[in-house]
Amino acid sequence: MSLLIVENVSHGFGGRTILEDASFRLLKGEHVGLIGANGEGKSTFLNIIIGNIQPDEGKVEWSKNVTVGYLDQHSSLKSGMTIRDVLREAFKNMFELEKKMLSMYDQMADENADVDALMEEAGEIQQILDHSGFYTIDAKINEIAGGLGLASIGLDKDVSELSGGQRTKVLLTKLLLEDPSILLLDEPTNYLDFEHIEWLKRYLQEYENAFILISHDVEFLNSVVNVIYHVNNGELTRYTGDYDNFLHMHEIKQKQQERAYERQQAEIERMEDFIARNKARVATRGMANSRQKMLDRIEVIEKPREKPKPSFQFREARTPSRYLVQTKDLILGYSEPLTKPLNFEIERGMKLAITGTNGLGKTTLLKTILGKIKALGGTAELGDYLAPGYFEQEAGRDSEITALDYIWSKFPSYTNGEVRAALAKCGLTTEHITSQMRVLSGGENAKVRLCELMQKEANWLILDEPTNHLDVEAKEELKKALMEYKGSILLVCHEPLFYEDWVTDVWNVEDWTLKIV
Repeated sequence: MSLLIVENVSHGFGGRTILEDASFRLLKGEHVGLIGANGEGKSTFLNIIIGNIQPDEGKVEWSKNVTVGYLDQHSSLKSGMTIRDVLREAFKNMFELEKKMLSMYDQMADENADVDALMEEAGEIQQILDHSGFYTIDAKINEIAGGLGLASIGLDKDVSELSGGQRTKVLLTKLLLEDPSILLLDEPTNYLDFEHIEWLKRYLQEYENAFILISHDVEFLNSVVNVIYHVNNGELTRYTGDYDNFLHMHEIKQKQQERAYERQQAEIERMEDFIARNKARVATRGMANSRQKMLDRIEVIEKPREKPKPSFQFREARTPSRYLVQTKDLILGYSEPLTKPLNFEIERGMKLAITGTNGLGKTTLLKTILGKIKALGGTAELGDYLAPGYFEQEAGRDSEITALDYIWSKFPSYTNGEVRAALAKCGLTTEHITSQMRVLSGGENAKVRLCELMQKEANWLILDEPTNHLDVEAKEELKKALMEYKGSILLVCHEPLFYEDWVTDVWNVEDWTLKIV
């Protein structure tokens, strides 16, 4: 049974073709991984199928009575609401039914009321509420909120006080509580820590309905999907199986296409040579014309297009002092303390990963060390000759300047060609370079900011979730660059596979926190 049929959809943006004659079919129970390089149109495709974007051509058709839940990368929450308020919105219809039922009981006190009719309708509503599990809502909320780590934050916390990762957890929890017949998940693991990624993995493995998942986390994809749709050069191609099977089948397909292209080009070359040698001679002109007609009718196989591959390399500044930072009774936090007093030292040469549940102070630690926010207590003394390079999480997302102008504003002495070459080295095309930062995908935006970091000399890289949104190839190149970097590194990351084989130390903020984890 087809839950969703997409036929011959084409869509472009700002002169750039994103999808071209793309077709897609979602069957009942399918767990689909939607994959592709940064900027290929994965999020655009999701926005088209839910109706947020109208395609230039083609049609999207959902089956009747399908309910769709969409987790957007950039959803927002209203200030003034608690986490519990937001989660209870998942049962909004049930609360409205309860309100209607209670109103009917009030109406029965009226002497002119049709008590029998009111009793009958109220009884029907009561049955719906009982059947839907309305009276176990709080238990459901506590179960899923606990699985995704919200219980440790406190369900009465105002959503305006949450970190980016905590907001994502709230939105994801609400979506799972709504229990739609189809889930659309756009990079749900980006802000989840390892423990809660594992919980979501188990949930999706047992999920009976269909879902479409965008993710660059190979291990996560392999564990939860049974179908892959690959977005490449505007086309959507279906592969049965997990991500590893896709890689195998895609490689075979690429080699077949390359061989077919080469054979056809050789045949075209032979025909063109025959035509050129024979069209001037009266005796062979007919054969030459016949070959020309055959040549004109050939459907030319397109040469497989290679995506520009990113290449990262960080410049090293002079050697700093032995200690990069030394703290004395340092207390992290904003309006209230997040940690107990901290006493630690980070030495030259350390490649340090900071891990732990979201909202416990990982980003706060980086910003406090760099002096971007004040500590609530104690001191953090920086060493001599430090040249830090900072990659800030989700910076520059709403900028209206182009990627080219963004880099140029940071390095005004560069020529136009030098800026373009620097961005191209990070895997960005001319279309990306001349696009506004706000219309770039999350991965393209991250590549622009990594480009900025690569232009500076630094002896200490401070990186806050640099792998978020990056496609598989870009993550591999970034990992390679960090392994080769001779300076020190302070990294916040939720992907152990990215860092565990090259960092020298791992610190878990859960060892410092004042909160119950």
